Amino acid sequence: MVKFYEWVCKAEEFFVKWALVVVAVLIFVSAIARTLKQPLNWGTDISLLLFAWIIFLGADVALRHGEFVNVDIIIKRFPQRVERFFLIFWNIVIIGFLFILIWFGIPLVIESANRIFNTLGISYSWAIVSVPIGAFLMIITTCIKIYHIIKQKNMEA
Repeated sequence: MVKFYEWVCKAEEFFVKWALVVVAVLIFVSAIARTLKQPLNWGTDISLLLFAWIIFLGADVALRHGEFVNVDIIIKRFPQRVERFFLIFWNIVIIGFLFILIWFGIPLVIESANRIFNTLGISYSWAIVSVPIGAFLMIITTCIKIYHIIKQKNMEA
């Protein structure tokens, strides 16, 4: 299971990096094409689709690497035990928020099934499904972070 999760993490990072490059190039090329009076109308739809996935998968990558904004300056002033409590509590709050994203995201995916990208001919649900999938992956990441916080405490005891 650990190997599979590592593979998913690597695939996720690979996709986010390359999707971001594709979006940047596509927007640049679209701008040039528009200037030349030959707009790439499909470029906007592909960029929108990829950007939705970049946001939620990229958030999981950032969460996994600890690159989200946090308030260490306040938490570090407390004793280690209180600091651990705040970290665990905050991660539980994050999990609660992510469950809300899944709870409301799944009906939104279903509701958007008939909405079509104008130029791609595919359902808008392909972009919106990034919300529950990204939230699910962030729940896994957050649970692993909580496990490591608890395990670290047990090692020091």
